[in-house]
Amino acid sequence: MIDVQTLLIYAIPVLFAITVHETAHGWVASLLGDHSARMMGRLTLNPIKHIDPIGTIVVPAFLYFTSGFIFGWAKPVPVNFNALRSPKQDMLWVAIAGPVSNLIMAIFWLLILWLSMNNNSLFLGGMAQVGIQINLLLAVLNLLPLPPLDGGRVMSSLLPPKISYQYDQLEPYGLFILLGLLFLGIFQTVILPIVQSIQDWSYSLIGLI
Repeated sequence: MIDVQTLLIYAIPVLFAITVHETAHGWVASLLGDHSARMMGRLTLNPIKHIDPIGTIVVPAFLYFTSGFIFGWAKPVPVNFNALRSPKQDMLWVAIAGPVSNLIMAIFWLLILWLSMNNNSLFLGGMAQVGIQINLLLAVLNLLPLPPLDGGRVMSSLLPPKISYQYDQLEPYGLFILLGLLFLGIFQTVILPIVQSIQDWSYSLIGLI
């Protein structure tokens, strides 16, 4: 039997984390000259507009029913980097917008956690803890300097043009490289310790630790 409350505790923070992440990319791109996301109706916090059948539904549902853990992704917001006013420079701001939005969301959930502690709300407290963890996880994971992750875009914008072009050639293989790194344990040895350290520090700010 499905535990609806537990499902909501996980699903709501994950859904909003990936939705806000993608909207942030499109919003910053629009500010800098590329209105692709706006024209396609993607500058919205309506989760339905950002649903990816595999990443938002199939994968999270599979993980929930097999491990009790939920993780997923939204449909990427379209960005035409050539339409940006300064493509190489502006690419950095468009890319960094996603992880920054997740850090802001983590702060929002931290405030919710603090409020739940004062009101003894286990439901909100549980949801807030998931929200903090998933947003920190998305921020750290996406900042890995590997195209097509956001960190890869940031790295590409900082490199000299010739090296940047060569670096960008990794993009078709980026997903396979990432999967290989995850298989080799980068999640447990690099990503998770960073997330845990930031999370512990955040909890200490509200007296949870």
